[in-house]
Amino acid sequence: MAESILSFNQFSFQYSSLAEPTLHDICLDIYPGEKILIAGPSGSGKSTLAHCINGLIPFAHKGKISGDYTLKGCCPAEQSIFEISRSVGTILQDQDSQFIGLTVDEDVAFAFENDCVAPEEMKPRVARALSMVDMQEHMNQSPHELSGGQKQRVSLAGVMSMEVDILLFDEPLANLDPASGKHAMKLIDDIHRDSGKTVIIIEHRIEDVLEQPIDRIVVMAEGRIVAVGTPDEILSSNVMQENGLREPLYISALKYAGCGLTPDAQPSSLEKLSDNEQVRRALGEWIEVSDNSPHEHEPVPLAELQDVRFAYGEGTEVIKGVSLKIGAGERIALLGNNGAGKTTLSQLLTGMVTPTSGDILLNGESIRQWSIRRLGEQIGYVMQNPNHMITQTMIRDEVGLALRIQGVPQAEITAKVEEVLRICGLYSYRDWPVSALSYGQKKRVTIASIMVTEPKLIIVDEPTAGQDFKHYTQFMDFLSRLAERGVSLLFITHDMHLALEYTERAAVLCNGEIIASGSTASVLTDTEIMKRANLKETSLSMLSRSTAVATPEALVRHFIQYEKRKKQVSEHE
Repeated sequence: MAESILSFNQFSFQYSSLAEPTLHDICLDIYPGEKILIAGPSGSGKSTLAHCINGLIPFAHKGKISGDYTLKGCCPAEQSIFEISRSVGTILQDQDSQFIGLTVDEDVAFAFENDCVAPEEMKPRVARALSMVDMQEHMNQSPHELSGGQKQRVSLAGVMSMEVDILLFDEPLANLDPASGKHAMKLIDDIHRDSGKTVIIIEHRIEDVLEQPIDRIVVMAEGRIVAVGTPDEILSSNVMQENGLREPLYISALKYAGCGLTPDAQPSSLEKLSDNEQVRRALGEWIEVSDNSPHEHEPVPLAELQDVRFAYGEGTEVIKGVSLKIGAGERIALLGNNGAGKTTLSQLLTGMVTPTSGDILLNGESIRQWSIRRLGEQIGYVMQNPNHMITQTMIRDEVGLALRIQGVPQAEITAKVEEVLRICGLYSYRDWPVSALSYGQKKRVTIASIMVTEPKLIIVDEPTAGQDFKHYTQFMDFLSRLAERGVSLLFITHDMHLALEYTERAAVLCNGEIIASGSTASVLTDTEIMKRANLKETSLSMLSRSTAVATPEALVRHFIQYEKRKKQVSEHE
């Protein structure tokens, strides 16, 4: 067997500011050319392990190290951070924080400039790096003007230009729509196959990562490696759900149906499973046991968009005659590709911009003449990027800011803030500075800061971004309980799992128009709508089509009903 390119042996790490180690007895060998997925819930230690791999530990984050770690046979602690960066290139979750140049080509050229490469040699090398990620035509644009998927490609080009041995991706699918995420994983796989580099991916969206070949999955929990195996070995076990991770939807459905999955059945291949007669029989029997008919009722109207149109200045219309009703206590998923107009629609609802024509009603009254403050007391908006919302230094102050502005007594503020922090899993951090939190934890702070005002409608832009399955389930369950008390929820999301599990209705926006609206199960199984809106068909729908045991809508409805009953039983135990 080839010598490992990365090797951890009984490796532990404890940050200087913490009383206990974050990593415990890590034993892991990664070999040249491997493609590895590292998965685990928040706090599992995967980010700390990544910091060890790319040299931020021990150079940027100080602490106590025990055990051994080698990079290409050398001890990283005895190298400089510059030397490590020659071997490991990192593509960050938040690409904006990685950009340096004013234009795309300047950003990619940064590494060459550091190496004093002559301009005549630098230009073709920059062009070659951008060509690898299909971004040459954008070389004169500002990186900050690009879409999420394009920003990721530029970051990758910058790292590829350095000719490193290891590519480390920190949540490469964060903030990408499903189709863009699929393209990103295909790009990573193409580069892995063509370059032969070692690829390490840290990601929550396991199902999306596994659409492309992966050699091994490393599962972490509480600072330890709890499982290492091939995708077939991991998926046929229960290690993911036991450690707070979301399995691919089709795997969960097959386990619910009583299919005995083994590595030999190759569960990582939906196509291979669909050819298995035992799998088809068990799935068919499972679907037959419940009522799959839709149970829909018309909720009391809360908000309504009536033929709303909007254009920025004299430019092209970005919202084109949108009509949409939101009922009291209704949970709706607003789906669509990047650039479809979802964020603009939310700005119209919150009064940040005014319709060019048409009207928006709240409880039957037009909001056109309402002040931002009055509207803000009725409609809460949680931005996709938490750093765009946070203004206070301390967590407690950030969550209570809106209440202080409203003049609420301090005792009441304290009680409400602590209640919401408990619900969002942040109570133990209540006296921490916001800067000490992870991206996902900051996201929960912004959600808590909206929850505390108890609005009638909450618009949440990408609630699952940066969240592990456990924590996103916790606060999504809380939001659902708010819906039961009459609070309406509009989720702007790329997450098909969230739409299936937490919404009754979905609306699909494409090029500024609503092209579909109806029950979530029916919308997400309409392949023409999915294709037109650049969305990705769920694996449940694909499982139904490949096995032909039921219609896609019937399988999806049954899956949703089964999970709801399962959750209700669990809550009463």
